[in-house]
Amino acid sequence: MCNLIANANGQGFPPLRSDKTKRLMKKVILLVWVSKLSLLSLAQPPEKNLPPEHLQIRYEPQWWPDRILLTPATDPATSVTVTWRTRAEVRTAFAEIALADPSPEFDEYEKDYQAETELLVSEFARAAYHKVTFTDLQPATLYAYRVGAGDYWSEWVQFRTAAAGPEPFTFLYLGDAQNDLHEHWSRAIRAAYREAPQADWVLHAGDLINHSQNDYEWGEWFQAGGFIHRSMPVVVPPGNHEYIKNAEKRKVGISPFWGAQFNFPDNGPEGLEDRCFYVDYQGARIISMDSNADFERQADWLADVLEDNSNQWTIVTFHHPVISPSGDRQCEEVQQLWKPLLDQYQVDLVLQGHDHSYARGQGLITGTNPYENDSKVVYVVSVSGPKMYSITGQPWMDRAAENTQLFQVIEVMEKEIRYRAYTVDGMLYDGFVIHKRPGKTNKVKALKISSKKGRRFENTLTKPER
Repeated sequence: MCNLIANANGQGFPPLRSDKTKRLMKKVILLVWVSKLSLLSLAQPPEKNLPPEHLQIRYEPQWWPDRILLTPATDPATSVTVTWRTRAEVRTAFAEIALADPSPEFDEYEKDYQAETELLVSEFARAAYHKVTFTDLQPATLYAYRVGAGDYWSEWVQFRTAAAGPEPFTFLYLGDAQNDLHEHWSRAIRAAYREAPQADWVLHAGDLINHSQNDYEWGEWFQAGGFIHRSMPVVVPPGNHEYIKNAEKRKVGISPFWGAQFNFPDNGPEGLEDRCFYVDYQGARIISMDSNADFERQADWLADVLEDNSNQWTIVTFHHPVISPSGDRQCEEVQQLWKPLLDQYQVDLVLQGHDHSYARGQGLITGTNPYENDSKVVYVVSVSGPKMYSITGQPWMDRAAENTQLFQVIEVMEKEIRYRAYTVDGMLYDGFVIHKRPGKTNKVKALKISSKKGRRFENTLTKPER
């Protein structure tokens, strides 16, 4: 039994303290072996964006857990999933959880979970990815957890489960991160947290990184998010940059990093469960879809999920916008197959990415069928990273911006959704309130903004005085 924590060569961890050894032996005796060890490799040659050697070294896996991430489970009131990474030699890992308490001795009452583990081999590293789903939790309750094995454990991290029924909540929404994650995107997610540290979870609209197979880019994304991703569950639809591309730049499948790092509710169409899912959170149905493939199957699933929905609010997210603010970049399949359903079932809010600009509106272009929107669905496209596109003026856009990094704070209440978009330096740039009116379409009212001037490339950078 003591060899359960050994590497592939039969060599164990660096020396353990005797008390920790006894503790681990107790775990091994009490727990059923559930670890699933599989070998994942990149199906295609790595994309040609090789990092400098110092970056490869910086993001090498260690004995200590890193890339710790929370994702919502099917019932966020009673369960949550945590994933993390270690060196490949760590084949058996654990997570511990306890009710958070002011006493530092709260961990005496922790509960142990043994992780499922898989090995992922990339161009730069061999790493073990571990997953645990905490179950049978109490709703609306603060917990503390940590992950690790042997002498190598994370800090204790606190998170709160969802309420069992409808209650007000707040979440953060960030568009594409994608580029210069360490240098530039870090200030976006940290500014978002600074504005709303009480937020319950975070929505990223896809394209978290630029090259899906580059481990160091994932390392930068996790480093930028830091403890935020450890304490706030994330919802993420895959973008086109989460897909592997062949030599002809055609998408050939989702990156192995996706399944290793993100574990979402298993309620989507068969074969798409890790990319298409929904979560019922305190009176709102949050639906996340993959706008890269299988549009018809997802449309059938979406119709069922919208039809069988007793929640007060419905929020949908996917990567490619229904209507592009940056030229002819919209996804025709999304427009033709999904938008009619979003309008028919009067979805309240659609959050998108892909176009590296900002736009918000209700899609009204009279006489053009794909754009007709009598249901008053609010569509938003946003960007949080530094890569920027120009916008094209279109009638559907009530507010737009280019060359501007933004984040959004969204408050969901019983009868209204309050939406605010901020620039990363803290300026309120856009805002509106969606009022729920039973038996009628929603009423959308824009918030008063001090600056009505739209941000364009020519007016976004202030030259310092010399």
